[in-house]
Amino acid sequence: MIRETAADSAAQVAEALLGARADAIEPVRGGRNSRVYRVEVGGRRFALKRYPSRADDPRDRLETEVEALDLLAARGLSNVPRVIAVDRERNFALLSWLDGIAVTSVGDGDVDQAAAFLARIHDMRRGAAGVFDREASEACLSGQRLQTQIHDRLAGLRAQCGAEKNLMAFLTGSFEPLLQDIEDGARRKMTSAGLDFGTLLPQEKRTLVPSDFGFHNSLRRADGTLVFVDFEYFGWDDPVKLTADILHHPGTPVGPAQRERFRDAALAIYGQDVTFAARLEALYPLFGLRWALILLNEFLPDRWRLRVAAGETEPWAEAKTRQLARARDLLARTKEMAHA
Repeated sequence: MIRETAADSAAQVAEALLGARADAIEPVRGGRNSRVYRVEVGGRRFALKRYPSRADDPRDRLETEVEALDLLAARGLSNVPRVIAVDRERNFALLSWLDGIAVTSVGDGDVDQAAAFLARIHDMRRGAAGVFDREASEACLSGQRLQTQIHDRLAGLRAQCGAEKNLMAFLTGSFEPLLQDIEDGARRKMTSAGLDFGTLLPQEKRTLVPSDFGFHNSLRRADGTLVFVDFEYFGWDDPVKLTADILHHPGTPVGPAQRERFRDAALAIYGQDVTFAARLEALYPLFGLRWALILLNEFLPDRWRLRVAAGETEPWAEAKTRQLARARDLLARTKEMAHA
């Protein structure tokens, strides 16, 4: 019996959604989340996206992205994919194809384009509360939520330490001693600003965010304009988390000048909330710790299986070694920043 390949399955879904046989179909991006295929039919191109099973990831990533893209299209944003058709039973969405190349370097103009895109989404929030009611994936609506997420991630990694001596040395010798210090500093800064570490951010201070937003999830068109993809984690959140994630994200190299430019842009976009800057100042180092643990997802067997299912070909041992080195670097920068 011949086993059906992933491409065979995708071709069948594409044919069903398009009502025509695909002239060509090929994977264009494996990566860390969903799998994407380029489908060609009669001279037209589409993106066919296969999402992880809900058994592997309980988040409804397909439905979140479909609802988010429909909302953005209804508000006139044209630099994102459009939803063409959906196969919910097999967990696929057919999207419009966006031409472009990966963003490998970031200039001032790129920062300005990203900020303008986020400003438009922020402006949508007033009329969207009754239309889109999902929280962003892993929303951080209080300092306490952020702290809980860090400790949950730490516990998951600690469970792997029996077979991972280098991971154990990093967590117990470097990460955990710094964690308490940075948590204490965040609480002190929140208190001095008249804010409560454990209180949930009220709805009027939340915004819609394309969580996991950044230049790693954008493409550069031939004319230099950017288009943005991957809205599987879209929803309501504190804009502080969005800002911190973009500034910390290791996916695309962003120089110090561009980081400062984006921070200034975020203050302009979200600064009508007079507590935004204080929350960002207090919580930013904690988000650095959170990202150091995210970089270590390769040590989690379930996460690695998802990587492989999405097309990852790198040997597991090499991936773990690389990611541990990146986590060490980020932790060192976070420590320096927190003690500056």
